[in-house]
Amino acid sequence: MEILHVAAECYPYAKAGGLGDVVGALPKYQNQLGHIAKVVLPMYRTKFLAENKWEVVHKGNVQLGSWSTDYTVIKEATNKLGFDFYALDINGLLDREKIYGYDDDAQRFLAFQVAVVDWINKWNDKPNVIHVHDYHAGLVPFIMQNCYPYKALAGIKSVLTIHNAQYQGWMDWEMVKHFPAWDAFKWGSLDWNDMINPLAAAIKCAWRVNTVSPSYMDEIKENANGLEQLFEYEKGKCSGIINGIDNVIWDPATDNYLDHHYNVKTVATGKQQNKLQLCTEFGLDVKKPLMVFIGRLVGEKAADILPEAIAESIYQFQGNVNFLILGSGEPEVESKLAAMNSKYAGYYNSKIAYNEALSHKMYAGADFLLMPSRVEPCGLNQLYALRYGTIPLVRKTGGLKDTVPDMGEGGYGFSFLNATVNDLVHTIGRAIGLFYDQPKHFTMIRKQIMSLNFSWESSAQKYIDLYNS
Repeated sequence: MEILHVAAECYPYAKAGGLGDVVGALPKYQNQLGHIAKVVLPMYRTKFLAENKWEVVHKGNVQLGSWSTDYTVIKEATNKLGFDFYALDINGLLDREKIYGYDDDAQRFLAFQVAVVDWINKWNDKPNVIHVHDYHAGLVPFIMQNCYPYKALAGIKSVLTIHNAQYQGWMDWEMVKHFPAWDAFKWGSLDWNDMINPLAAAIKCAWRVNTVSPSYMDEIKENANGLEQLFEYEKGKCSGIINGIDNVIWDPATDNYLDHHYNVKTVATGKQQNKLQLCTEFGLDVKKPLMVFIGRLVGEKAADILPEAIAESIYQFQGNVNFLILGSGEPEVESKLAAMNSKYAGYYNSKIAYNEALSHKMYAGADFLLMPSRVEPCGLNQLYALRYGTIPLVRKTGGLKDTVPDMGEGGYGFSFLNATVNDLVHTIGRAIGLFYDQPKHFTMIRKQIMSLNFSWESSAQKYIDLYNS
């Protein structure tokens, strides 16, 4: 089977969040299962682009209403990602440094998708499945089925994976003038609440739809930023598949970012070495439990409750706990967390940035990971933490609910119901109690979670089963 993944992110070429990790791993594991999986992204001007060898594989031209534009498809020449990786360039439109955040993002991603479909239309042997990820690629199934130049592609099976249903790519109907000639009787496939909604269009037009965890599929039927009725109507083709992690990249025994490697047998000494290195760098006490937060400092992650929850925990538990924060996001949250560095020196520190190397060191050196998310379609951070013997503290939502059962219910993590300061502080207290009062059980849990298998092998096969359905 030949599969083409169409997305906006793919690690290590371009990543802003979990979408990049998934698209960077799933195709590799599908290839290992004996299939042919490929990936195409917009050609951003990233470090990966500059440092690797590329070859031009196609040049074409697309008509976007009255606007005609040339495009070029280049391929990474060495197959170093474990799959064929392509970048599509439209000069002046896609070749920019950032993935998102431009005023003309709607036009950028529309042009990218039309050019991708035009390129596929030129293939001698068409792919068996077009797998689109989130709204940035959500118009591809519609274009294949309803735009006259590409009707020959209408029979290709398409799958939509929703990584976050809150972002839908809304466009004013004025943007329809940039579409290739299309069947206007099919306007309802584009429309949702009098707007062009790429995510809604993908849900309507794709052959199958999945979210990145079963619980998230259940949740968006009640909270999908306006698409609840659509999910109910299309529920027959919808399912949830939990994400996996790349066990080659995320392996404390071989991780290139770590100075001190360890495995399940050496977890106690290995983590202690990494913790000492981390605490020395950030002025923290290695004898105390180390709680870390790694991720975007935004409302979805409940990062806004962290300053008060951390301050209350330091006070309530008499300083017998340390905290380290890594992330960036909303300026107000960044400012509050950064201001705490001096006020709570010795108990708390933060690095307001995106830093891949430091994140690996924090997973390896921390005792506990904080994930109080309000919304978490799957979550990968808790899976990385488990792999590194770091116990997650999570809110019961989405993929966190599916992957981190509470110790009080026979599980191996800590979970709580509400994204509030009180719930988080209470759960931090439970974790502190495990650290100080039950050291043998703490060590046993670390070994248990490192032995869990959340690799992509199982999830990749579930996607193949979905295609075959």
